[in-house]
Amino acid sequence: MATQKPFVSPSFTYETLEETLDIKPKGAELFIGIPKESSFNENRIALTPEAVGVLVANGHRVIIETKAGDGASYTDNNYSEAGAKITYHKKEIFECDIIVKSAPVSEEECDLLKPNQTIISPIHLAVMKREILQKMMEKKITALSFENLKDDTGHNPIVRSMSEIAGSAVMLIAGQYLSNANNGKGVLVGGISGIPPTKVIIIGAGIVGEYAARTALAMGASVKIFDNDIYRLKRLQNNIGGRLWTSVIEPKILAKQLKTCDVAVGALSGDGARTPIVVSEEMVSQMRAGSVIVDVSIDRGGCFETSDVTSHEKPVFTKYDVIHYCVPNIPSGFARTASQAISNVLMPLMLETAHDGGIDKTIWHKINIRSGIYLFKGSLTNFHLSERFDLKFTDLNLLIASRR
Repeated sequence: MATQKPFVSPSFTYETLEETLDIKPKGAELFIGIPKESSFNENRIALTPEAVGVLVANGHRVIIETKAGDGASYTDNNYSEAGAKITYHKKEIFECDIIVKSAPVSEEECDLLKPNQTIISPIHLAVMKREILQKMMEKKITALSFENLKDDTGHNPIVRSMSEIAGSAVMLIAGQYLSNANNGKGVLVGGISGIPPTKVIIIGAGIVGEYAARTALAMGASVKIFDNDIYRLKRLQNNIGGRLWTSVIEPKILAKQLKTCDVAVGALSGDGARTPIVVSEEMVSQMRAGSVIVDVSIDRGGCFETSDVTSHEKPVFTKYDVIHYCVPNIPSGFARTASQAISNVLMPLMLETAHDGGIDKTIWHKINIRSGIYLFKGSLTNFHLSERFDLKFTDLNLLIASRR
């Protein structure tokens, strides 16, 4: 049988289809709740009255629990003038679609959560509990963590700001404890003409180390920096714009320098794990009486063997006649500055979320935000958390793609 030729009818029109583009939906109205933090030593608030004013002016609703801003010296009046509603009932806050917190979610708050809410807060891996995660998963919560939130440049903006505050504060704190007012040995941080400068050792050349070095140099101290990452040491020198005394962490050199220093700063970051201990008890026992240790890395266990967690109420203890300052969450002691720094990141993020039409849409359009999402509609999307608590991990990119 002869094969038929394809039949083309002149009555058909053959046109190419138009390309369908991913159009952003119309903006959504956000309903944001800010509870008062009850957790230990938390004075910050995640949105300042100025930020709330911008959100309200853009047509969003904000409810704040009474006295939520007290720790950062913001009054209920400041917030109500900015357009927020003040409530005396925590339960009312948890009726909102988006909850914004400056401390991790507590067990009591877990019970107040309603299904399908969005939570923006820190996680603090050290105190995270499996039960809290499981409850949030059951309630199909979407959760974004401060620590892992990345901006367009791939940096963690909130962590960076908190590190800058902690680094700058370190020398102010050390100065307090070296003065006679706090039974220090009466040494002025820095130095004046004719008197050798105060000697400061900084262990860790990250952002905390860099800002501690900047402040110490500005005060006139002599600064020596240790880090095992040569690239970090180079970057720190470039950023500060001068030659500094730097070294890798070599125990004998470190011990020798600690013996004669006035201030030692622990600024190592643990990259998700516990900070390595690089200063032994033996090294601390050889330090000068009256010298000061400020262990900023106490948040992740500390890098001095003699470090023990202290609080803002009782910040120091003395061991081998060396004053130890080991308060976790140093930025909370400078709560107003810290609140402004957090707010500067979250307020534009909220406006963008509204413009995109909700958090789900923002996650789709902004790939860098995905690193901060550890729960998406109840699915655990953070590998470290799933490994630590032995819970099922789901890849966020696959989850989002499957919903399109």
